[in-house]
Amino acid sequence: MSDLDAGSSKSESRSKRDTTHKIPPVHADRANRPPLDDAGRTRITPRVLAPASESAAACRVGPRRSYKSQGPWSGGEILTEALLREGVEILFGIPGGVLLSLFDSFYHAPINMILVRHEQGAGHMAEGYARATGRVGVAIGTSGPGATNLVTPITDAWMDSVPVVFLTGQVASNLIGADAFQEADITGITRPITKHNYLVKNADDLPRVVKEAFHLAGTGRPGPVLIDLPKDMLMSARDEVSWPETMRLRGYQPTIEGHAGQIKRMAELIAASKRPLLYVGGGAIASRCTAELIALSEKAKIPVTLTSMGLGAFPAEHPHYVSMLGMHGSFAANMAVSHCDLLLAIGARFDDRVTGRLDRFAAQAKKVHVDIDPASVSKNVKVDVPIVGDAATVLQALVPQVKPVDARAEWLDQIAAWQKEHPYGYSRREGEILPQQVLESIAKVTRGECVYTTDVGQHQMWACQWIPVNEPHRFISSCGLGTMGFGFPAAVGAAFGVRSQGLPVVCITSDGSFQMCLQELAVSVGHQLPVKIVILNNGCLGMIRQWQHMFFGERYSCSEMNLQPDFVRLAEAYGASATRVADPKDLNKALKWLMATPGTALLDVVTARGENVYPMVPAGGASDEMILDPKEAVAIAQRLGFESFEAD
Repeated sequence: MSDLDAGSSKSESRSKRDTTHKIPPVHADRANRPPLDDAGRTRITPRVLAPASESAAACRVGPRRSYKSQGPWSGGEILTEALLREGVEILFGIPGGVLLSLFDSFYHAPINMILVRHEQGAGHMAEGYARATGRVGVAIGTSGPGATNLVTPITDAWMDSVPVVFLTGQVASNLIGADAFQEADITGITRPITKHNYLVKNADDLPRVVKEAFHLAGTGRPGPVLIDLPKDMLMSARDEVSWPETMRLRGYQPTIEGHAGQIKRMAELIAASKRPLLYVGGGAIASRCTAELIALSEKAKIPVTLTSMGLGAFPAEHPHYVSMLGMHGSFAANMAVSHCDLLLAIGARFDDRVTGRLDRFAAQAKKVHVDIDPASVSKNVKVDVPIVGDAATVLQALVPQVKPVDARAEWLDQIAAWQKEHPYGYSRREGEILPQQVLESIAKVTRGECVYTTDVGQHQMWACQWIPVNEPHRFISSCGLGTMGFGFPAAVGAAFGVRSQGLPVVCITSDGSFQMCLQELAVSVGHQLPVKIVILNNGCLGMIRQWQHMFFGERYSCSEMNLQPDFVRLAEAYGASATRVADPKDLNKALKWLMATPGTALLDVVTARGENVYPMVPAGGASDEMILDPKEAVAIAQRLGFESFEAD
């Protein structure tokens, strides 16, 4: 398909650059030269791997053999068998010298070992897989730099409570602490950002350690667990192996059943409330309590607001859904929080991007907090009724005790009035594609029949605002750590996870974020994954530019990205289908092309530079102190002590 950017001077200036490759005369005659495309460039046909679902081991080349049919067990074989016993079907990573014996074990095993192009991509793929499926993801990297390249996804999984087991290679046991080649103290580095980590020096411990790691990662408040694997341990041999059948950790017993008295108190507060509000976070998705949330909301006529991590926990199409709250949440949601008399927090952690000024957050409300992690309860905001327990289990006990409410007309009507007063909106411009328009169009074209992933920045917030999510596990974003480069590898991991469901994955990214992990195009194309990449290309780091515009006197320090690659040709170099659109009239046509194109496809959307995300609660502001448009920004910025600027 040809570019769809006719009529845009900005896109024309990009497309008219001289990008012709100089091909050296290496072919003996013209007949043997590779075919040329319409522009006279060599057309390269990439080597495409068989889909992972058709191959028991994606990185194995050679005849398949039965796994472990005879002989003693090596440490690598014990680990591989332990992974299979935990139901692991797929791993993401890169081999290294200290891991060669383990990868040799993978060669013979019925397991998909996906060769990535950077360990950070492996970690984010494991996160995407885990969040799309609800299962524990697995990522692997070698010792030293391989392990440290996993630190960002480990931290990301820690912040967003994603169940991932990270396997890292380590130098031989006798070299640990000697500053050996490619040695890094990865257990020390990751201790603050994992639920637990292990340095396994005895192969006899592997079956227990692996079972514990998966139990820890996937239960309680989910999160990352790391297993460090010395080279000599993996190569050691055992004639017999003992496999644990049950798992009980004396010092780790998450509370599942909430306190009965506290649950009764919660029901009494709901009955006495006139303006209750459910504030729901990602813990509700981990707990799988969507049905219980709907039952509670409908029985007691309680409106619902979600965090960015919680999108999909309650259907956006439900009449009781308000929208997302927080820094870039809707006017209605933030006003509802500010005026409710009872706030019911379910699987949420009162993040600073939600609360704004703590002394003004839900100041009129009694607060109930349901969370499986006791450390999260009353951590940031002191609550009146703390309930430690699994959200689904607590709600199952609560709903029968809640008295049915015929109507909360005054409260629901007030929220509807706020929604009508200041809905999400934007003003179209002649000849320019606005980023909000892109997200609105994506929602219409996809109709929710896909998994969405995002990177981090303005496009992430617009996606939260404009894309209605009606099911859990359908919206995946880096919300706690805010990792640029997360979205595309997470989309690849999610695509592996939902492949059997026939769902495409739409990756909403930006020109800044996409360049951080774009090399994983090789994985997506090589495995023929239905990943659809939409780049909102405004030529700058949009959120950085927005803050500089609003609060730093329009001094755009290191936020303009004036030298950009040609994303279309870059994608084509990896074997993906790609095109560009710059004219608003062609946007829907281009998106329909994207979704209809088999395999991995990329759409480079040239968007207007200078658009800001509204509403916005500025840092230091209260949740009801929203900037709704540029004209309001001046007064609020000055009141909060920021440098003033001229409104657009």
